[in-house]
Amino acid sequence: MSRLLKFNIFRYNPEDEQSTPHMQEFVLEETDAMTLFIALNRIREEQDPSLQFDFCCRAGICGSCGMVINGRPGLACHTKTKDLPGEITLLPLPVFKLVGDLSVDTGTWFREMYTKTESWIHTNKVFDPTALEERMDNKEAVAIYELERCVECGCCISACGTARLREDFMGAAALNRVARFLIDPRDQRTERDYYEIIGNDMGIFGCMGLLACEDVCPKHLPLQNQLGFLRRKMGITSLKRIFKK
Repeated sequence: MSRLLKFNIFRYNPEDEQSTPHMQEFVLEETDAMTLFIALNRIREEQDPSLQFDFCCRAGICGSCGMVINGRPGLACHTKTKDLPGEITLLPLPVFKLVGDLSVDTGTWFREMYTKTESWIHTNKVFDPTALEERMDNKEAVAIYELERCVECGCCISACGTARLREDFMGAAALNRVARFLIDPRDQRTERDYYEIIGNDMGIFGCMGLLACEDVCPKHLPLQNQLGFLRRKMGITSLKRIFKK
């Protein structure tokens, strides 16, 4: 016989003056291969059409369905109910602006992050649309692709102790993005240029090294390695700046 799952879901609509933050209980029969994404859609379709949560791809690619699942940030579409106890508590991701219930605005945060980190190839080469694509060593291409797998779900930001304390902290997603351009041979910025972006307590030196970001990353990105890489690079750059004065 299938389990009856009890869901405790956070409810609050900040645009409704009559709405107050509270938890609402739903009961649903578990089915084979059920994910939280499937469960939430069934709850919305069968029990409460006003339930707000985000989704798009259902395959862990868009990052839209990030939420706190039994105290741990994760993706609803990646989480199977069979791996969870019979009572499941769902909360919106902290740090980000709440849209309603389980839905948060990660888009604004990531757009501002891309502006802060200047997340584009910096080069003085004139673009030639007729030229062949610039060749790259396979090892470099693989390293860049590994860091490009971030789906911007916001789980790493929500699990970060520093991000919860400081609104201006860039977080692992932004620092991972900087590492991606630092190893890209097409980007002509120097380490001193990167230091101006992340060589402070809003950037790499604000990281407390708790590494909850890597623990909760649904794509298993090597965030620990990248944070160590950047801390070492920016530390050496800082020393060079001091001794050149």
